[in-house]
Amino acid sequence: MPESGLFAGKSWRISPLAFPLDSQTVDYLEKLGLRLHAFLKAANLLYRKSWQGKAPAWIAEWLDHGKPRELVEIARSAEQKNLVPTLIRPDLILAENGFALSEIDSVPGGVGLTSWLNETYAANGEAVIGGATGMKDAARAHFPEGSVVISEEAADYRPEMEWLYGVKRVKEAEDYQFNGEPVYRFFECFDWPNLRTLTASYAPGQKIDPPVKPFLEEKMWLALFWLKPLQQFWRQELGDRYYRDLQKIIPQGWVVEPTELPPTAVLPGLEAHSWNEVAAFSQKERELVLKISGFSPLAWGSRGVTVGFDVSAADWKSAIEQALRDFQKSPHIVQRFAKGKIVEHPYWDEKTQTLVAMPGRVRLCPYYFVENDKAALRGALVTITPADKKIIHGMSDAIIVPAKELA
Repeated sequence: MPESGLFAGKSWRISPLAFPLDSQTVDYLEKLGLRLHAFLKAANLLYRKSWQGKAPAWIAEWLDHGKPRELVEIARSAEQKNLVPTLIRPDLILAENGFALSEIDSVPGGVGLTSWLNETYAANGEAVIGGATGMKDAARAHFPEGSVVISEEAADYRPEMEWLYGVKRVKEAEDYQFNGEPVYRFFECFDWPNLRTLTASYAPGQKIDPPVKPFLEEKMWLALFWLKPLQQFWRQELGDRYYRDLQKIIPQGWVVEPTELPPTAVLPGLEAHSWNEVAAFSQKERELVLKISGFSPLAWGSRGVTVGFDVSAADWKSAIEQALRDFQKSPHIVQRFAKGKIVEHPYWDEKTQTLVAMPGRVRLCPYYFVENDKAALRGALVTITPADKKIIHGMSDAIIVPAKELA
């Protein structure tokens, strides 16, 4: 490991083996990047059409809930009109019948970590996705000059960025002043109002990546994808093939919105007439997960997540009721819970000095860099958590390795 480490204060189980994927899966992942890039461009267009009055107004209204007017105006500025993130990382749960998409992260951590892991495992003869330096080369080409600006909220990721881009290029967001140089924004938009020195110096035309578009950081898009009134738009912008492919991996979802339904209406798929009925679901019916959509410190790192069948009926009811109350300031979504399949992977046990096979569930995070308007796969990070964990995320009990392609 680099002397300064890669994640501040974090540890995980190590393995001598990268996580194996067959060639068919790798081919699927390569194509998935094109579909996710198209999805983000379609989402950007739909939001713009909404606030311009060319699509239903409620779309932009829902996505702008809780956001300061100043930030909304920046997001809608002419300078940013067609900009979308150029580094895309989906969180994919490996399920029995393929992958389930739990999030599309446009300010992803793990870039430096995955680059270092790829170099290290490739040196041990592993055929890692992206090759030994493909991830690192893509990251540096993606952002060849300027400053990497990190907020205190994201400080855990500072060591990996210093390893990847050099200590001198990494700056603290709390006292950063824009000066015309390119900026790589490594903080979520919910942090923007807290960074007064930075925000006061922002001017239209400032080159900043990912663009300051808080609406694109909302998990709500994964629920909007399933709304009947928007199906024609998604089909038209994505094309039938991309639309069908995304249907297969995006779990069905709903925005937790308090508007009362007509007497004859139900929430499609849930077959409930109101969220109060959903709040009263039995444990068997609660194969669902409740998440904060975005613009909150609880919207990343698996915080702000309630797994329906893993909490008491009272706690589930309370969580749904709180989500309804919070709609105007912090919308939530509910999705079908995607249960990861059990796999086995070895890790090195420091106490016994032996390899131990651990049953676990897998989150796979491919990294796509947009090059010439096409999303290219340059590496993939795999987190394997013990099988009894309901939420898959980085933790000291998890194995973290790069992905490799089987020969």
